[in-house]
Amino acid sequence: MEIANKVAVITGGASGLGRAAAEMIVARGGKVMILDRDTARAAEVVAALGEQAAAVECDVTSEASVAAAIEATLQKFGAIHVCINCAGVGSAMKTVGRENKPHDLGVFDMVVKINLIGTFNVLRLAAAAMADNEPAEDNERGVIINTASVAAFDGQVGQVAYAATKGGVVGMTLPIARDLAPLGIRCNTIAPGIFNTPLMNAAPDKVKQPLIEMTQFPKRLGHPPEYAALVAHLIENNFMNGETIRLDGGIRMQPR
Repeated sequence: MEIANKVAVITGGASGLGRAAAEMIVARGGKVMILDRDTARAAEVVAALGEQAAAVECDVTSEASVAAAIEATLQKFGAIHVCINCAGVGSAMKTVGRENKPHDLGVFDMVVKINLIGTFNVLRLAAAAMADNEPAEDNERGVIINTASVAAFDGQVGQVAYAATKGGVVGMTLPIARDLAPLGIRCNTIAPGIFNTPLMNAAPDKVKQPLIEMTQFPKRLGHPPEYAALVAHLIENNFMNGETIRLDGGIRMQPR
């Protein structure tokens, strides 16, 4: 699928990986609707990107909120061709912690709702809108790109909730691709390693440096435009479907 003149909805598009994807799509002649709870930051991104971008406040865990965001996109740009899911949260809590305290179930539930259910909530509604598109080359109507994490495979101590949700995103990639194949909609997942996002930037060196040491080459954090470059390839390469790709500099996470 060519990016020029196509419309993408991007969750978490106000910062980090999502913003990089939005910048890439606009730079290549596409249009973006940013779905984010941080309306102030989203407005800043829209101001920087110009008339090819817009934003709407959205809670990915809410069916009504996402449905309203999808409708706002259709009203603004007339169609949806690409759905990129970057919204997500992390947590640090052991299954059983100090003084034999069990993992807070509310925290686990919250991470699942945002990272896993939220991802599916958005993509299912976006895909329903894509199904109305006129088919293009190879009878293609749309592309879905989800964001997992290397934690789906190498979850560390204290990452049980996060790793479970990212493993779920990986696990549903192929079934979604199979479900949507008759509609001409592809689905792939990117599993990033440690990237230089605002969240990671705020971490102290004692947290970042061990992660950099686990990275094989290059010995650094990933740059968000490198994530966006893979997004571009997944949009443009029609034969990429049902796949999860690690983008991690060869990192294999140690237990701690």
